[in-house]
Amino acid sequence: MNSATTIRSHLEAYLDARHMSINQFSVQSGINSGTLSRLLSGQQPVAMNHLKLITRGMKLPEDYFYSMYIDECFLYSAPTWRRLRPFILSCAELGRLDCIELVVKNLLDNLIYAPMLFEVAEGLFEENQWQAAAVLYKNVSASEKYQHSERLAICQYRLFRIALGDSQTLNLQAALLFECYINRLEVPDQLEGLKHLMHVYYSLHKWDKVDELAREMHRLATLSYQHLHRSVRREKHDKPPVKPLFFYILYSYLMRASVCEEYGDYAAALSYVSMYLDRSWVMETGEEANTILAQFQEWGTANTMLYRMMSGDAQVLDEYVEYIAPHANEIFVALYNIMISANRFSWNVDHILSRFSSYIPYRTNLRDFGLLHNEQILADQYSTFLAELAVYYLHHHRREGIEFILQSLQSAAKIKSESIIIKCVNLFEQHRQLASGEEKEQYKLLIGEVQSFNDKKMDHALGYV
Repeated sequence: MNSATTIRSHLEAYLDARHMSINQFSVQSGINSGTLSRLLSGQQPVAMNHLKLITRGMKLPEDYFYSMYIDECFLYSAPTWRRLRPFILSCAELGRLDCIELVVKNLLDNLIYAPMLFEVAEGLFEENQWQAAAVLYKNVSASEKYQHSERLAICQYRLFRIALGDSQTLNLQAALLFECYINRLEVPDQLEGLKHLMHVYYSLHKWDKVDELAREMHRLATLSYQHLHRSVRREKHDKPPVKPLFFYILYSYLMRASVCEEYGDYAAALSYVSMYLDRSWVMETGEEANTILAQFQEWGTANTMLYRMMSGDAQVLDEYVEYIAPHANEIFVALYNIMISANRFSWNVDHILSRFSSYIPYRTNLRDFGLLHNEQILADQYSTFLAELAVYYLHHHRREGIEFILQSLQSAAKIKSESIIIKCVNLFEQHRQLASGEEKEQYKLLIGEVQSFNDKKMDHALGYV
């Protein structure tokens, strides 16, 4: 396309080719004829609503002139926020991230636009248009990289949230980058940021880090809670946390109990359960507070039985199952823990697997899971669960275990969990004689996918490939 080509020249060519007058196109497009005349003569800049009407009148795709509109805003007229803000929002709706990038880079030559772009990014983030918001956050961050502003910290927090996905490697990179900024956030955002960081490190089995972050959450939430209830009245400008402050105190106990569970210290885990079951100090009342306290009561009751079960108490198994059964959003996680215990203590749990077989493909109900079980943690648990199923069936000399090895390997490859991949490889090689030719071929294909991100450790484990 000729660089001198403009929206006006396209419109003029359209009118000439169809021998159409300004008045005729005015009727067709819905633009006032006087306005249309001034636009064609260059006496009036093209506003966003004009652009939409012109494009619709010419029966072209809505974003057809978007690249040219950037030139319209910066080369053929002075840039104005009144035109550029709606343009950015329209680009976000249509997925034109390339246009947003160009607009932002032009605008940030003048740092006065940074706060305005940040405000738009926040709106897009709230509307779940995260990829468009990410373009704005990245550019605003770059413009303020030498500042120690809270805005820079919020940009990094949002980018961390946006970056989280299936890849454990990328999640770790995002977490490490965000940690450098978390202390610059206001307390409510720090508390939520700590929660999301804990989820990442939990999914990576970095228990010391989870415990460290849980301690910090407890410290910060406790200080804030004490300050809140010492104050005669709350300052109007204080930003409220996403959850009541007491939630984060209880949540820190829950996470520390989970860390103790992973270390096999069930006595310590039970002591933390008693802490998040204690509601005597909570001063809040009302529906939200009661809902939160009821959730922790549910978790505490279930986890008391869970920690007994994981200590080897087979008598509590059926009681645990019956308690969990009515709580559909907790069944998969319960099955995950039951399988770990069954393999550890050589229990037969066929009747439980049969009863809850429909809950094994947990992703079909992912949105229904509770607060603790976020997507990263569940993805890791699901891969591990499939591997535990494989161990269980193979221990009972049932070749269905091969199928679960392959499912676990596929799931682990998706989230790039090297520890689970290695476990699956070892399991398959130990029981290769049980695999059919088709299963061996599927295994070979999965290993080929794994090789794309293997490091030296994996090369050693898969040296025969």
